[in-house]
Amino acid sequence: MNVSIIGTGYVGLTTGVCLAYLGHKVTCLDNDERKIGLLRDGKTPIYEPYLTDLMADASPNLRFTTDPAEAIAGAEVVFIAVGTPPTPSGAPDLRYLQSAAESVGKYFSGNYMVVVNKSTVPIGSGNWVGTIVRESYSKHHGQKADHQFSVASNPEFLREGTALLDSLYPDRVVIGSDDARTLEVLYKLYRPLLDQTFAAPPYLPRPEAMGAVPLVSTDLASAELIKYAANAFLALKISYINEIGHLAERVGADIRQVARGIGLDQRIGNRFLQPGIGWGGSCFGKDTAALVATASEYAIGMQIVQAARSVNARQRDVVVDKLLAELKILKGRTIGILGLAFKPNTDDLREAPALDIARNLIERGCRVKAHDPVAMPNFEREHAGLGVTCCASALEVAEGADAVVLTTEWQEYRELDWNVIGEKMRSRILLDGRYALDRARVAVAGFKYISVAG
Repeated sequence: MNVSIIGTGYVGLTTGVCLAYLGHKVTCLDNDERKIGLLRDGKTPIYEPYLTDLMADASPNLRFTTDPAEAIAGAEVVFIAVGTPPTPSGAPDLRYLQSAAESVGKYFSGNYMVVVNKSTVPIGSGNWVGTIVRESYSKHHGQKADHQFSVASNPEFLREGTALLDSLYPDRVVIGSDDARTLEVLYKLYRPLLDQTFAAPPYLPRPEAMGAVPLVSTDLASAELIKYAANAFLALKISYINEIGHLAERVGADIRQVARGIGLDQRIGNRFLQPGIGWGGSCFGKDTAALVATASEYAIGMQIVQAARSVNARQRDVVVDKLLAELKILKGRTIGILGLAFKPNTDDLREAPALDIARNLIERGCRVKAHDPVAMPNFEREHAGLGVTCCASALEVAEGADAVVLTTEWQEYRELDWNVIGEKMRSRILLDGRYALDRARVAVAGFKYISVAG
């Protein structure tokens, strides 16, 4: 099938490359010429494991352009995968979505097309996008587009760092539409993935016992709410275990054992029960804020979701409080931060806990040094004015530090020689913000080990 992807961020690029690998003819559209130039050269503007490999394998079916006419005209399916950043109220900013919908209407050739909202959008956006496409088509073509296109919702459930695995081997595919023809088109598009009939890339092997992928067909509003509800629930689990962690500290319990003990209950599950400094990234913060904002439009208070947001924000402050309790005075101290990305295997800094922690420490008069194995270029470009000293290695971060904080659980930090790290530091204090390190091994190296909750 001929497919167009509007937007080459994490979602758009991953979706486009995977669909091209499945055999569809895919054109990825973006107005950022730098991005498109990189992609045409076989390079990616984001870090995602194996993305360049899969892009190379899919290259016969893949094109990149800044020309909307080239991308949209003749497409059977158009995915809108543009950003929907939060506004000060928490509601998403839909300017880019509106612009994309207007482009679809302007360059739509008139043959039947399915327009798919891949971006995380408020409930009701499918109908809104449909209206914009119709109005734009009528404006530029002088006639109505009655039954020539339809709008569907196809939310993504990707985790940065494992986005390709999540795309090729998903838990489910959700399609929201009130039109039978639309469902038929998208079923045809996704059939190789649903049936798992494609040849698995050698570097992304198919999971053992992987069967057919469930297809969830719903109305538009239900599909849009499924995305928000899923992310909010995962955010709740993280905030819940962090709140329990503070109680565990007071009563002398080990929060990791508590998490394991409740996670083995099949009704609960162990995923997203990892205690630490909380969630970040482009999804949980934005989507929980949007869910609260949407509910408020209907005079509904989302107290549980709002509480999860409050607990998560507090986790950043806990790190500073712990350092203050240990060092007594923060002004003039040097604090090292290991990890800047919000999670390992990505270079994404959006709502990364490390940023808030660094900002808070600097406001307290600390000198902050930091390292990240992948996200440093993004950090230096996007947060040059924060006042953090960027270091080439973890060892350089440790040089003269009064304490080191692990904020991202990169594998290379787990494997550090803590004896060597400690020799460089002014005092051997380590705050493990992700419960990622071997406490006993660190203690043998002479460190005072501190966690967020005991």
